[in-house]
Amino acid sequence: MRWIVWIFFIFHVLNTAQAQSIDMPNHSAETHKKASTLVWSDEFENDGPADSSKWFHQTIIPNGKSWYNNEIQHYTNRTENAYVKNGSLFIVAKKETYSDQGISKNYTSARLNSTFAFTYGRVEIRAKLPAGKGTWPAIWMLGSNITERGAYWETKGYGTTSWPACGEIDIMEHWGTNPNYVSSALHTPSSHGNTTNIKGRTLEDVSNTFHLYTVEWTPESIVFSIDDEVLYTYSPSIKNEKTWPYTHDHYLLLNVAMLPEVQADFTESAMEIDFIRVYQNTP
Repeated sequence: MRWIVWIFFIFHVLNTAQAQSIDMPNHSAETHKKASTLVWSDEFENDGPADSSKWFHQTIIPNGKSWYNNEIQHYTNRTENAYVKNGSLFIVAKKETYSDQGISKNYTSARLNSTFAFTYGRVEIRAKLPAGKGTWPAIWMLGSNITERGAYWETKGYGTTSWPACGEIDIMEHWGTNPNYVSSALHTPSSHGNTTNIKGRTLEDVSNTFHLYTVEWTPESIVFSIDDEVLYTYSPSIKNEKTWPYTHDHYLLLNVAMLPEVQADFTESAMEIDFIRVYQNTP
C-alpha cells in the first residue's frame, strides 16, 4: 500500500506545482520584455530629399538672431544639406556664406523634426558621425508640447510648455573637439544645460564606422545603449514634473550644428543614418 501513498503524494505535488505556475505569472520577465512591435521607421530607400511625410525641416531661428548654444550655422531645407542616397540619409554641414531671415552666416546644415510623436518605446538608429572640430551632431527627442518657434509640433498648435519642462532625451551627441567620444543625456527642470544626468563612452572610429544607438523608454526608466551594450540608465526614485517630464509624446530630431571653434580648413562633413526604427510593446 505504500506505493499507492507515494503515487498519491507525487500526483499531489505535481498538481500543486502546476497550479502555482498558473496562478503566479512571471511578472519579472514581462517587466523586462523589450518593445517588439515596429510602429514607425525610415529605411531611407528612395534617393532624393528626405521624406516630407516623415520629416519636417526646421529652419526658423527661434529668437530671430541665432540658434542656441552659440551655434553659428543656418539650417536650410535644401538637398545640399539633407538628402537620401544609396539607402542612407545624409545631413551635411557645409562652410559657405548663406543669407536667410535677414541674417548672413558662414555655415549651413539641416535640422529635421519627425512628424511622428509617441510615448514609451524603443528607438534604434544606426549612424556614422561627421568629423572635424566645430561639428556637433545630435540624435535626440523633445516633448511635442514645446513652445519653440518654428518647431514642427509648435506649428501644429501643440506648443504649451517651454524647455526644459517639455523634456529632452539626447540619444546621441558628439563633439568634434573630442573625437569618438559620444554621450547620452536627459534634460529636465531638475537638471538641464550642464546636466548631471549624462554618461559617455569612447567608441572606435565613429565617423567611418556605423554604430547602433538605442534608447528604451518606459514608465519606470530611460535606458541608453550603444551597440547593444547599456551605457546609462535614468530612473529617479521620485518621479514628478521636475525629474520626470516623460509622460507625454516626444518627437525625434536629427541635426548637425556648428560651433565657433570650427577648424580653419573645414569645408563640409556629414552625419549618415542607415535607418531609424521605433518599437512599442504589443498591447
